[in-house]
Amino acid sequence: MSLPKVVSESEWLAARKKLLADEKAMTKARDALNVKRRELPMVKVEKDYVFEGPGGRVGLTDLFDGRRQLIVQHFMFDPSWEDGCPSCTAAADEISAGLLAHLHQRDTTLVVVSRAPLEKIERYKAKKGWTFPWYSSYGSDFNYDFHVTIDATVAPIMWNFRTIDELEPLGMGWMAEGSSEQPGYSMFLRDGDEVFHTYSMYARGTEMLGGSYYFLDLTALGRQEEWEEPKGRADFARQGLPDFSS
Repeated sequence: MSLPKVVSESEWLAARKKLLADEKAMTKARDALNVKRRELPMVKVEKDYVFEGPGGRVGLTDLFDGRRQLIVQHFMFDPSWEDGCPSCTAAADEISAGLLAHLHQRDTTLVVVSRAPLEKIERYKAKKGWTFPWYSSYGSDFNYDFHVTIDATVAPIMWNFRTIDELEPLGMGWMAEGSSEQPGYSMFLRDGDEVFHTYSMYARGTEMLGGSYYFLDLTALGRQEEWEEPKGRADFARQGLPDFSS
């Protein structure tokens, strides 16, 4: 891999300012996209899904742990496997206590769900030293209904919101063969005892996730705060930001 071009300080500054304009445009475009995401309609979850966790069998409402929003990481772990997916493992490695605490402050719970039996999940979780909540959906329709276990003998093929007829021209007709586990995230909103599915993301979309704000941007309620680009020293102080205006 080649290294960046070596230039003078003034040339670097000019290039950096040009890139800054692109970065600001992308930030504003992302903010607009987040608004559209929050304005998506939602679907009431009618099915009584059952999961198994360390404390026994629970329902989807229980996964919220009393909070209003729920983020589910669909972790690829087929019941026949002894270990979880390496890529999903890399993502799970970044689920820290701090991340969970920040989400909890925004009334949002993050859990991991896999189709492997709880015994295998617990063994792998201990091996990795993880402490986040991880549930088994083994024996339920959850993975099939949210299109992260693909099996034409169980449910119609749907991957990243495309049917098999739409996937075949993209060279993905193989998804109709046998059974496969796929990654993704799904978001839910609770209103009393009623649960609604607000959003799901799959494929390369899952690669953009990072800190708590990235996760919150995928939820129906968003970051639950208003932020404006500071225009002066008073704005920095009002929003509790360090003063970079001078």
